[in-house]
Amino acid sequence: MSQHIALLGSTGSIGTQVLDVVRHWPGRFTIAALGAGKNLERLAQQTGEFHPRCIAIQQESDLPALRELLNVHAPAFSGEILVGKAGLNAIAESSVSALVIVGLVGLAGLEPTLKALYAGKRVLTANKETFVTGGHLVQPYLDRVIPIDSEHAAIHQCLKNEPVKAVKHILLTASGGPFRTFSAADMQKVTLSQALKHPNWVMGHKITIDSATMMNKGLEVIEAHWLFGVSYDQIQVVVHPESMIHSGVEFVDGSILLQMGAPDMRGPIQYAMTYPERLPNPEPKVHLDFLSLSRLNLEPPDLERFPCIRLAYEAGRLGSGATAVLNGADEMAVQLFLEEQIDYCAIPKLLEAALNAHRQESTPSAPSLSDIHALDDWARRFVREQANPLTARSTG
Repeated sequence: MSQHIALLGSTGSIGTQVLDVVRHWPGRFTIAALGAGKNLERLAQQTGEFHPRCIAIQQESDLPALRELLNVHAPAFSGEILVGKAGLNAIAESSVSALVIVGLVGLAGLEPTLKALYAGKRVLTANKETFVTGGHLVQPYLDRVIPIDSEHAAIHQCLKNEPVKAVKHILLTASGGPFRTFSAADMQKVTLSQALKHPNWVMGHKITIDSATMMNKGLEVIEAHWLFGVSYDQIQVVVHPESMIHSGVEFVDGSILLQMGAPDMRGPIQYAMTYPERLPNPEPKVHLDFLSLSRLNLEPPDLERFPCIRLAYEAGRLGSGATAVLNGADEMAVQLFLEEQIDYCAIPKLLEAALNAHRQESTPSAPSLSDIHALDDWARRFVREQANPLTARSTG
């Protein structure tokens, strides 16, 4: 029987690869709903190909342009077109699907994830910000959540049928990004084009910059804490530039399980979509030839050159209020960097300043959804206000 899927973030990197898996298994999956942002043409093309019952876009002002594109690419579409955050939430809790896949970027993924879980659905998610900002809200429903991102999908596989008490360490691998071998002096000169060239993965701009600063790994540390119920002291970041070991688990008896594969997201996506069943590789040409491996490098992260990892551990230990601030600060700092309003080295300085300022505030350690949005707003304003003087100091 076909699984009916609501796909949020359908036009992004994760969403398009989810649809690759759907194409590979015709009849097994049905796309019941699509949610997208501003890529209207791609959404219209997806609508014409997969025939969803409803779709959602980010801005109401884009409706006329979308309808014109639908006339070209999906003339038979007669379903509902929803708009904005309310549209994503409506899709997430709608009865048209029993499975919701969240490929959204940033805090935008939290509320639809919660809506889907409250409606009793199973959720597959690549949205780490859901756990960074609201892990305590998702925690009661973890039995219906499967991670899509490669590292946490790897840990999920290694932990299968193992109790938390058997875990000594989570081994969270990181490629090290494009600046792994850069000196501190070299990093002062990093350009936007350099930061957008990841050595192993093709991803959206936000996550690519987070990978360059290694903030992405810091966010994944917080995500792992909530997903797998381990303390921050049990999560160990390991830099592995080849990106063949996706992550692993060290158990209390000394055994270590590592999950390996080619650096291609369709593998972990299909794993989550078909769990607990395993199906043949959706892209058989993309595979790991184990016998061709000559060397796998493993090393600890340099927290002096990549302080964002340290900041994530600090925020995690302070509680969900602090991690919500850190996430909002990062989203704004990355946006400013992508707009070339700040330099690369200003990003961690802005995050640390926001976290230090938050320490002086009286905020709940387990914030409500409205609290999280308020903390996010505060962090974004703080970073924007602080950006100019910090940039001046970083380049002076």
